[in-house]
Amino acid sequence: MTSQIRAFRSDDPGDARSVAAVRRATIPYLVCTAETVAWEVAQAPAGQRRRLLVAEDADGTATGCAEAGLVAGSVEPGRGFLHTVVPPGRRGRGTGSALVAAGEAYLAGLAVRRVYSWVAADGHAAGFAGRRGYLPSRQAHFLGRGLDRAALPELPEPLPPGVTLHRVAEFADDLRPLYEADTECAADEPGDVPVGRTPYPQWLRHNWQRPDWNAELSSVALVDGRVAAYSVAQTDGVDRYWSGMTGTRRAFRGRGLARLAKLAALRRARAAGYRHAYTGNDATNEPMLAVNRRLGYAEVATEWRCVKRI
Repeated sequence: MTSQIRAFRSDDPGDARSVAAVRRATIPYLVCTAETVAWEVAQAPAGQRRRLLVAEDADGTATGCAEAGLVAGSVEPGRGFLHTVVPPGRRGRGTGSALVAAGEAYLAGLAVRRVYSWVAADGHAAGFAGRRGYLPSRQAHFLGRGLDRAALPELPEPLPPGVTLHRVAEFADDLRPLYEADTECAADEPGDVPVGRTPYPQWLRHNWQRPDWNAELSSVALVDGRVAAYSVAQTDGVDRYWSGMTGTRRAFRGRGLARLAKLAALRRARAAGYRHAYTGNDATNEPMLAVNRRLGYAEVATEWRCVKRI
């Protein structure tokens, strides 16, 4: 029997728990908690027009979910996103088709003409997407490594001249230096939708005030007192650690500072009891892929960025 599709219920904590469970069952590499799901819905930028859809059986059990909206910050009109998630044990019953249809109908009402979606390269999802008109455009990889048993490299002693390592928590009074670094690094990331500069208050709210962001584990490398590189840590409060973003400002690249910042964050994560570390990289981002391999990460899954005109 096909699941029924409805809007996410912001006033029902059980809905956030159900969506988090669906996402974890489908993409276990991502840090996802009920608190994060509820926060993302409540704090989505108004211009994103984001909608979270939930599929459920007749008994109320969540069988999948999808999120749809406008690409935040896109400088090109008519760009939207639709990400559909159905756990492996729930596939083949029409749930994914119903979610995609509902999501596309919503986007059409927003005058979206081009829809972007991340699709797992798992032998099933790509065929599902292709039959519905979604064409692959670029690849990305999930990478993971253990923290509880596998060895981590030591930090160099001493650090390179002029370099100091810090926790982001030390910058709590003024995150603007990190904002400037993140804005510069994000502009250089591979992507297929041009986006403009995010205003500082919005950046602060939608990145660094997330409930899963961990200021104690996130790391910053300074060179002569200036922010040169950083690594953002997101955690689930249990055993999973996700590197949300690692970057080095242009003037400091080629000196191994991203690796230092990320290694410092990983070592703190292990000391805090986290057992699994994951990250994600565009397949063309060879410099960051090389950093992660040197830190002991290995590819655990691949996904396609797919596009459809509607």
